[in-house]
Amino acid sequence: MLNNCKRLGNVLLEAGFLSHEQLNKAVSVQKKTGEPLRKVLIALDYITESKMTEILEFQLGVPYVTIGTLEISREIASAIPAILAERYQVIPIRKEGRTLTLAMVDPTNFFAIDDVRMASGCDIEPVMAAEREIMWAIRRSYGVQELVEKAVSKLKTDAAGTSTTAAELQFTDDAPVVSIVNSIISQAIKERASDIHIEPQDKLLRVRFRVDGVLREVVTFPRHTHAAIISRIKIMSEMDIAEKRLPQDGRIKVQEFGRDIDLRVSTLPTISGEKIVLRILDKQTVILDVNGLGFAAANLTVYRKLYSQSHGMVLATGPTGAGKTTTLYSTLTEISTPGKNVITVEDPVEYRLDGINQVQVNYKAGLTFSNGLRSILRQDPNVIMVGEIRDRETADIAVRAALTGHLVFSTLHTNDAPGAVIRLIDMGLEPFLVASAVLGIVAQRLVRVICPDCKQQYTPATESPEWHFLLANGFKDRPGLYRGVGCPRCSHTGYLGRMAIHEVMTVSPAVREAINRRVSSNILGNIAAAEGMEPMCQDGIAKAVSGLTTISEVMRVAYSGQE
Repeated sequence: MLNNCKRLGNVLLEAGFLSHEQLNKAVSVQKKTGEPLRKVLIALDYITESKMTEILEFQLGVPYVTIGTLEISREIASAIPAILAERYQVIPIRKEGRTLTLAMVDPTNFFAIDDVRMASGCDIEPVMAAEREIMWAIRRSYGVQELVEKAVSKLKTDAAGTSTTAAELQFTDDAPVVSIVNSIISQAIKERASDIHIEPQDKLLRVRFRVDGVLREVVTFPRHTHAAIISRIKIMSEMDIAEKRLPQDGRIKVQEFGRDIDLRVSTLPTISGEKIVLRILDKQTVILDVNGLGFAAANLTVYRKLYSQSHGMVLATGPTGAGKTTTLYSTLTEISTPGKNVITVEDPVEYRLDGINQVQVNYKAGLTFSNGLRSILRQDPNVIMVGEIRDRETADIAVRAALTGHLVFSTLHTNDAPGAVIRLIDMGLEPFLVASAVLGIVAQRLVRVICPDCKQQYTPATESPEWHFLLANGFKDRPGLYRGVGCPRCSHTGYLGRMAIHEVMTVSPAVREAINRRVSSNILGNIAAAEGMEPMCQDGIAKAVSGLTTISEVMRVAYSGQE
């Protein structure tokens, strides 16, 4: 690796864009981190990626290509194995006779060229391409579809199209079904998916990933592979293979990219067969910092005042998958100190937090939210988090805990912040208890973030739904908006990642008095807005106008009420 580093370093030295002192420091850092020299130089701000590409192209005479505009066939990509492509960040893009054109991030990496030459049996002609484009091409070329073609035919089935014997379910590491399942999980993690859906249809088995909150189809399998794939996942998650009539739950731990990742597995009998959903719980992708949750400055100030109190209840509300638990986890991480006893009761515990006592609900054993909460109150807690308030009993205990000197956090499923108060009253709690216990409510949704690499500004057309939406929300002039046009980095979706939009309602004296009068949710919202609460829709519009998300995303999650 050192020789390879010196080759790249010498090119930059000769071009006058790097000093010997900088090169020596970069090589020293590279030895410690194991990162390629190219990445180390960019991280140290010695050179930009675009400048390095420009220098290498000029000094070495290696052309630069844009992979996003190319059609790379699987046959050409298969000239080298996926593990080699990922290790060296290379992808074959063309083959003419015995010459293989190889797109590379670093064309000075002669080790990569030699290994590809040996693996392919071809002469190598290197070209340069952006790292994100090469990684996108690798995902497309070496995804699960390749395994479908190679492995499906090997799966033994009987005349009815299902796995025949128990012996055939004794999966070895090189069994086709093992390769298929492992590849599905690996690809989902690479693509930042939050869920994997494996769904039997009449004539096929469909696999979909939920990425940035939106499901998209990834691959389909022949229908006869269903039993083997489902059985493999059941074995991994320690479920009963023979039970196909009742839903089951399980967990899988996998290692991917050197880190441990938990998968929460759920089966559901459908009329077409068992469907499985795997929820991917990757702690490294979870934001555990309140500052990184996307709060507007004013909302963050109000929210900090809420969770800085010594007692009372703070609620997070929104639909499933709106990031409520992440918000509370981030809050608990910030307020947890050696001087505080912080305990949670959750169903399930999604991520383990250092310094916090987490309790898993177990209905079979009789440990419910309400029972768990009663036990927690005997554990001398300062801060309590109840994963979700689902019934009157849990709500009553939580409210009384908040009134007796504890800071209580919990979640509810309501459309907005005022609705959370009404929901508690509808559960049977007295309005005066709710008004006295609740400090404030955070309502939120998740919107997709515009990909920074393909973001473009545009002006909405006068007849467009976006402009009518802005008109309805007080705009008189058409602002410059932004959208992603699609690129390899975002898999041509125009979006990369998600952020939250919020509304934060404080239970002020005026709001408290209105709660005691049992006013409607709309009136309660009007009172809160008059005191400075910014509605979620307005927070979303502000983030769209500033170029963080799109108006269509705000309309999708905050206006129509859909996720």
